[in-house]
Amino acid sequence: MVNNSAYTLYLREDWKKLSDFTAIQLSEEELMEVQSINEKISSEDVNEVYLPLSNLLNLQLLSAHKFNESINHFLNNDLKKGPFIIGIAGSVAVGKSTTARLLQKLLSQLPSHPKVDLVTTDGFLHPNAELEKRGIMTKKGFPESYDTRSLISFLTDVKSGVPRVQSPVYSHLTYDIVPDEYITIENPDILIVEGLNVLQTAITNNHNMPNYFVSDFFDFSIYVDADVNDIETWYIDRFIKLRDTAFQDEQSYFKKYAQLSLEESIEISKRIWKEINYVNLQQNILPTRNRADLIMHKDNNHHVDQIKLRK
Repeated sequence: MVNNSAYTLYLREDWKKLSDFTAIQLSEEELMEVQSINEKISSEDVNEVYLPLSNLLNLQLLSAHKFNESINHFLNNDLKKGPFIIGIAGSVAVGKSTTARLLQKLLSQLPSHPKVDLVTTDGFLHPNAELEKRGIMTKKGFPESYDTRSLISFLTDVKSGVPRVQSPVYSHLTYDIVPDEYITIENPDILIVEGLNVLQTAITNNHNMPNYFVSDFFDFSIYVDADVNDIETWYIDRFIKLRDTAFQDEQSYFKKYAQLSLEESIEISKRIWKEINYVNLQQNILPTRNRADLIMHKDNNHHVDQIKLRK
């Protein structure tokens, strides 16, 4: 354990000592369900990294409930607090989705058996037609490509305890919003919100829109971090694997890449990374890292090697 400015740094060897091995167990099948195409999660990773994190989040959740009870007692009311919201941010290909799905599995098995829902901000991207109209199709994933008003409205309703709230559905196959399809969120105890720019604090010039940030609704936030060169490698590897799998589907937006040679795939994925994803990471995503409550850093093998926890 090392003190590091606003954070306390835990090397993996120290962090894993916080694990309660008897609390939660996941089967190999469950691990297969949560991992991404280019990321493998082992039982060792779960025990040494994600179980301590789940224990920490459980303490945060219990503390939030206790605080709400105290406030209700002080104010002489019985207002039900909205769900505990966890934000997960980080670059493309760094493993945000795997982290989010794994935490959903683990947190749902806490002793209180909370209802844990997960939404990604992909569903709040503007449809491709709108992005084309605005001339920002090549900036998909940048802050300006999201319908932030709808996302803020969604989070406001969820946090306010609205019983049924709908989130739009995004298809990674068609690379677009699915018309008239929604995920319904119904009274979760915990909501995980995963996305590239969920820690953004860009100021809006729209005076008709409340100047809220997505992160204002978070009770705890996590940034999944890695060396930029490693993330680029993972992005290229993922592109090549998708070329041989999802890109082969006739409905895939990226069908045009399905027949590329290995050399062509590497060249094109490097160009996409450099011109789009790297720019978004440097300009928008990475600057928000130190706004997170916890920074999870990975080595070049996708293994978490250190955790930084805000003091």
